[in-house]
Amino acid sequence: MPAETLRQATILLSQTQQTDIFNSIHQSDVVSLESTRYLGPSANEYFIGLSRLTGNLAAAEELFDANDQVLQYAITGTDEYSLVYAHYQNIEPVEELISILYHHDLVVNWPMVHQQTGDTPETKITVIGTSTGIQGATADLPSTVTISVEKIKHVHPSENDEIAQLTDRQQALLKYAIQTGYYEVPRQTTHQELAESLNIAPGTVSDRLQRIERRVMKAYTQQLL
Repeated sequence: MPAETLRQATILLSQTQQTDIFNSIHQSDVVSLESTRYLGPSANEYFIGLSRLTGNLAAAEELFDANDQVLQYAITGTDEYSLVYAHYQNIEPVEELISILYHHDLVVNWPMVHQQTGDTPETKITVIGTSTGIQGATADLPSTVTISVEKIKHVHPSENDEIAQLTDRQQALLKYAIQTGYYEVPRQTTHQELAESLNIAPGTVSDRLQRIERRVMKAYTQQLL
């Protein structure tokens, strides 16, 4: 059997139909789904999910309490951001999407990043697999899903994607910090000034920048080894 080319594809999906629980979150004015860290089937015929939310923690708990698709859940965090671990049942059309990826032997490069464009929720997903698998999964997507390929490339063992895997929010913060002179010597702005401009807490700015810097430095260091 001839060897196939291994590829990584970053794809933006728009769905006209949503799972009830995720649709409830998208329709909320005070809770947002930022990313899905993992979502897959368990041996007990339900799905296990780990997601990151932003917004009102009490409102998020109410949404999960009220939804019949949620068998049980645990949530931790603050109104700034929280993590929810949950068991779900009957979560079509998400089940169908996951099934298509597995059927074509694609590996999901977590997290899936969620965003809202107008009234339509979108999901950015990165998968790794063969060219045949990626093409097959794309062809099998239901008509309710609109797809656009943002990037597709060869996968090489020496590549490091730590920087590319910064979330959209992290990329926006890093870009703004650079533009306003945070990384100049001497610095032209501070955590406090960045926080005031972005209307978030200084401690949050500090924490996010530290996470960004750790990921960037890790990527740079690995290139030296």
